[in-house]
Amino acid sequence: MERVTLRIPKQQIEEVERMVETGEYPNRSEAIRAAVREMINEQEGRREESQPGKRGWAKA
Repeated sequence: MERVTLRIPKQQIEEVERMVETGEYPNRSEAIRAAVREMINEQEGRREESQPGKRGWAKA
């Protein structure tokens, strides 16, 4: 895995922290990884609609 540094508005990171505190995710990194996977899968779904027969690499 690679390390990525990013800036996130305080309100958003506070919401991520709430998800960690409630046990939805084990930590912030996993919550952010899940969000990125969801974004990639959603984008891949749009591509598949326009290009039937293609397989995605980021399905999780």
